[in-house]
Amino acid sequence: MQEVTVRDFYNSLKDHLGMELVGGEKGLRRKIKEPTLNRPGLALVGYYDFFPHRRIQVIGFVEMSFLKTLNKEERTKMIRAFFSKKVPCCIITRHFVPFKEMIEEADRTGVVLFRSNSITKLLINEATLYLEDKFSPQITMSGDLVEVYGIGILIIGESGVGKSECALSIVSKGHRLISDDIVIIKLRDRKDLIGNCAEVTKYHMEIRGPGIINIEQLFGAGSVREYKKIDMVVSLEDWDVEKEYDRVGIDENFFTILGIKLPYMVIPVKPGRDVALIIEVAALNHRLRKLGRNSAKDLNDSLIKRMTGGSKKIAGVKKRKKKR
Repeated sequence: MQEVTVRDFYNSLKDHLGMELVGGEKGLRRKIKEPTLNRPGLALVGYYDFFPHRRIQVIGFVEMSFLKTLNKEERTKMIRAFFSKKVPCCIITRHFVPFKEMIEEADRTGVVLFRSNSITKLLINEATLYLEDKFSPQITMSGDLVEVYGIGILIIGESGVGKSECALSIVSKGHRLISDDIVIIKLRDRKDLIGNCAEVTKYHMEIRGPGIINIEQLFGAGSVREYKKIDMVVSLEDWDVEKEYDRVGIDENFFTILGIKLPYMVIPVKPGRDVALIIEVAALNHRLRKLGRNSAKDLNDSLIKRMTGGSKKIAGVKKRKKKR
């Protein structure tokens, strides 16, 4: 997981959410430890049991309206108790002007106070998406990530086996490249693996011979995308004549990344094999399986049905002969 400071949060979202810093600047180094936000309604009336002080606090229309009903002495007491909880930061939405007591307490306690022109619901949604992305478990893998017929395929294998050449051939057929060589994978919502590329190598590919090429410039904007959910993993390896490869495909194999199991396939590589075409077929076959169709299993069931039915017919003939 990445470490997120209040400064990182502010610099990333200040333009999008119309945020400005109004107090507690010395607290910008504080770390945000939870990817969720909290509206401190009960806290402002003095109830601090189970108060989530590790979360960013958001003060909206309801909270500001309540504080306006208090006299200065009561309001100061409430605000002082609130800022003493050492929350990461506090955001006032809807462009409300913070009370003078808020700014004073923010500066005194080092709790950063922001003001935003966004409505409360929008700010919470956008900030939560940002934080969930930052707090998502992450891993970096060597390989190529492509999108084939809408299916995200992670191509892995030993160095020099032809991963980049395979990905280039796939792109030339009208599909998309997400990343070459290095794939950054994040776990979203504890179920989806999202792959993207490092910013410095974005849309570039290394091919032995031509060297570094820019896929977007060569094949157009439609040949690339920034990120993609990974649906399956394909491993390329040099053909081993002594190894027995799966020729039926009834049993599904899996590859685990960050605790998530993905359909897994090994494709042996040798001169003359169109690996890109095989991956295209694998993507289409994966889509069929998601719709509940398994070609190998269907054929196997059909053969067993015929064999079983034939045995019954033969047994029936013998039985009739005995009666005669």
